[in-house]
Amino acid sequence: MKFNFKIQQYQTDAVDAVVKVFNGQGYYDRISYIRDIGKVKSANQQMTFVTNEDDDFDIYDPLNDTGYKNEAVELSDEQLLKNIQTLQSESNIKLSSSLSKDLGRVSLDVEMETGTGKTYVYIKTMFELNKRYGWSKFIVVVPSIAIREGVKKSFEITADHFMEHYGKKARFFIYNSSNLNQLDNFSQSSGINVMIINTQAFASSLKEDGRSKEARIIYSKRDEFGSRRPIDVIKANRPIIILDEPQKMGGNVTQKALKNFNPLFSLNYSATHAKQHNTVYVLDALDAFNKRLVKKIEVKGFEVKNFRGTDSYLFLEQIVLSSKKPPMARIELEIGYNKSINRETRNCNVGDDLYYLSQEMEQYKGYTISEIDPLRGTVTFTNGEIIKTGEVNGDVSESDMRRIQIRETILSHFEKEEKLFNMGIKSLSLFFIDEVAKYRQYDDEGNEILGEYGKMFEEEYLSVLNQYITVFDTPYQRYLKSTCSDVSAVHKGYFSIDKKTGHSIDSATKRGSEFSDDISAYDLILKNKERLLSFEEPTRFIFSHSALREGWDNPNVFQICTLKHSDSNTAKRQEVGRGLRLCVNQSGNRMDAQSCGDMVHDINMLTVIASESYKTFVADLQSDIKTVLYDRPTVATSEYFSGKYVKVSDVPTLIDDAAANTIEFYLISNGYVDMKRKVTDKYRNEAASGTLAPLPEELQPMTEGIHTLIQSVYDDSVLKDMFVDGHESKVKDNPLNENFAKKEFQALWNQINRKYAYTVSFDSEELIKKSIDYINEKLFVSELQYTATIGRQKDKMNEYEVERGASFSGEKTRTQTLKHAETSQIKYDLIGKIAEGTTLTRRTVAAILQGIRSDKFYMFRNNPEEFISKVIKLIKEQKATMIVEHISYDYIDGEYDSTIFTAEKNTQSFDKAFLAKKAIQDYVFTDGSAEKSIERKFAEDLDAAEEVCVYAKLPRTFQIPTPVGNYSPDWAIAFYEGTVKHIFFVAETKGTMESLNLRPIEQAKISCAKKLFNEMSTSNVRYHDVDSYQSLLNVMASIK
Repeated sequence: MKFNFKIQQYQTDAVDAVVKVFNGQGYYDRISYIRDIGKVKSANQQMTFVTNEDDDFDIYDPLNDTGYKNEAVELSDEQLLKNIQTLQSESNIKLSSSLSKDLGRVSLDVEMETGTGKTYVYIKTMFELNKRYGWSKFIVVVPSIAIREGVKKSFEITADHFMEHYGKKARFFIYNSSNLNQLDNFSQSSGINVMIINTQAFASSLKEDGRSKEARIIYSKRDEFGSRRPIDVIKANRPIIILDEPQKMGGNVTQKALKNFNPLFSLNYSATHAKQHNTVYVLDALDAFNKRLVKKIEVKGFEVKNFRGTDSYLFLEQIVLSSKKPPMARIELEIGYNKSINRETRNCNVGDDLYYLSQEMEQYKGYTISEIDPLRGTVTFTNGEIIKTGEVNGDVSESDMRRIQIRETILSHFEKEEKLFNMGIKSLSLFFIDEVAKYRQYDDEGNEILGEYGKMFEEEYLSVLNQYITVFDTPYQRYLKSTCSDVSAVHKGYFSIDKKTGHSIDSATKRGSEFSDDISAYDLILKNKERLLSFEEPTRFIFSHSALREGWDNPNVFQICTLKHSDSNTAKRQEVGRGLRLCVNQSGNRMDAQSCGDMVHDINMLTVIASESYKTFVADLQSDIKTVLYDRPTVATSEYFSGKYVKVSDVPTLIDDAAANTIEFYLISNGYVDMKRKVTDKYRNEAASGTLAPLPEELQPMTEGIHTLIQSVYDDSVLKDMFVDGHESKVKDNPLNENFAKKEFQALWNQINRKYAYTVSFDSEELIKKSIDYINEKLFVSELQYTATIGRQKDKMNEYEVERGASFSGEKTRTQTLKHAETSQIKYDLIGKIAEGTTLTRRTVAAILQGIRSDKFYMFRNNPEEFISKVIKLIKEQKATMIVEHISYDYIDGEYDSTIFTAEKNTQSFDKAFLAKKAIQDYVFTDGSAEKSIERKFAEDLDAAEEVCVYAKLPRTFQIPTPVGNYSPDWAIAFYEGTVKHIFFVAETKGTMESLNLRPIEQAKISCAKKLFNEMSTSNVRYHDVDSYQSLLNVMASIK
């Protein structure tokens, strides 16, 4: 399996932020210098081929004294600061008052949440800096071997992706003091060269008087290195330094030592910067969650409580819901047999007496179930005691808790697995332990035997597997019965290996650190990363040492269970962080918003099985997240909005005082802020359901930007949405009921259960003309600027000023737009790229590009990538509006099976379920997080309306093809004959009836559906988008 990478806007923004800091810098390629080749022994004077990381060959000639270094930054400090402040104000980041110059000319911070691809971002940044300015020498500094190995793996798996986009590969190597010739290759090669180095192997060595072996090597003249000091060879290249997770790098010692590298400038990438420099990009935990770039988190917590007067063991595992029976409680209790007392799980109903269920064990006298409440997740007994889901009562040992955690992890795994399997996604569960012996031991002959946790796992796995195996012959059942039935093959341990015995051992941690340096263990984890994602590999449950957790960044981890106590909040966040990445399917495609639309968090849900209560775990996690959130405003006042920039047709536009006052008045008059100007639930609910009041006319063009600003105002309640309680009662099965068989629904289903193909025959001349006009009106690509500073050499100067480049005194500056920017060395197939993105012929694209204004076409030279992506977007929007006028549909063979209604296997939370009387399934699940979302209200109204006979919430797999993507309508409704004009209706619920508020692509999909049902179809079914049941009745009268 191979990971596929795609261009994502937020990552492109992070790259652009760094590149734009140097706007005005010229392009300088292959800046050469005379290299110190050292004293070369005659035996070494022949040229050699050196294999680089791409398995290509470089020629290394020890006698060639040409080296290539990075050109110095030409811009003045004032110009750099001005570029940074412009970027910050346009991105609403706190303005820097001065230039941070810790390492090189400037130190820049890029803040990105764990799991959003910061390694990818800084590798792409290298390519962009090389393309725009010609810089080619980079050093990536990492705090640990785990991260170092992960970075190397990222370079390997992204090589083809970047080759496709930039036409070149980066040559990368890990610094190794026993192979110093790599430094000569680094200096001699003119392409992109990257040295990866970890501070642990290096921190002490960075001090010139360091006592470690590496210190002596890097700072001393080496015979085997031509009597040169390695540090001098590195220095001569003037490298750009990239620090990955700088807050873990031991502070001042490392910073001071890194100055020995003579860096051009430095870039800091982290989710949590301990020391602030000039911040140019921010994507914090809240942004990442709201933009659905990481998984949603579900937490299963456990709490030990004691009933009065008894230490009887009792664990409420879950409340089981069924549409046909009242709720049942799944309880684990002790059962007294003749020879032993066993703990077993039973499904219990109201009225069941635990005394009799336990074979008359005295401790359960008086424990008769009086109430099972699925909403609150509680079971009440006749003696007044109450137990909540996830609570354990009685004499509970450490090993009891661990067994419960292991069982709950396996249950969560199975709950999700069938749905994920049907989508081609392999689910993995990860256990962190702190003692290998608890999972794996060795007998006297050295054979592996299971430890305590290993045995528990196998017992519990077989018990849960038996619950899930059925007689049906589905692909998932075949998978369970073949690949997953051998219990010893489904779990595996990843640990450090003792080199003498070959046995798994506890990973030793470095002094002052909680992580291990064991390369062999990380190597194994990374080597098997892709293999673990394949269904052919039976391993689905992984045990690993907690000191190795930094090495685990597998995107398909859906359950994380820590079989030890997390001592600190930060440790909790790091453990959770191991599973935050969005998952990939068998083709290596990321299941993100582009691939799955609104279903991102339905598919990507990480369950954390904690060893404490839900409340405690989440409160600790939230307080940790809160401390590292980027400095967010807490009130929406006019002062907050004033001076901010929002984009209007891609042009950054300033909000002045008058506009800021208007925004504040809009928020007050609509009840969107309270007296203290804090954003209210009313605003959040209406934003979620798309029913926000329109802004005043003069602010309409800024709508999107203004609402983004309002939504970034912080409130504690915002963090609550990030977590859900894993013990909430869930509806697992939602089969079709007798309403499906009603003749009215069958008649409706027979009319809509068809598959279609469309043809579009439109006049390409018309599209060309409309696209030209639209591009001329809307296209804007950012330009480069430079500042010229005229200065004279100072009368007196000292060596430090010369070294700093401060031997000239600046006198006057002027800033201009760069008219003849030296652009990339890459030849772009401009027409081909746009034709591919818009699915138009090359001829049509060429005609559009020939027709646009020359000043618009000239923008291509400013920023080719931005030009291509924006032109594709604008042409697609025009295409979408034209398609509707010229589309026609035909029936094709094939229809949907009725199983599409039940195939999604959603284990939805009970409080989101609407128990319906007229729907074809007992429970209707609606979108939206608001108390009463548009869909929920619509379902309730349908169920209550006398004229409605039967209805269905259509599954997302029921689709109508359109040229701008497949479209899934929401509802199919059959009315009683004679009560309304059209008895069969397909509806789409939208937050607004204003077509202006919908994106052009969305509008086009809805318009295609209208055309299909209302104009072309011979059936009696009609279609419309509505925002309430009342608007459906109003609309119906107007449709023919």
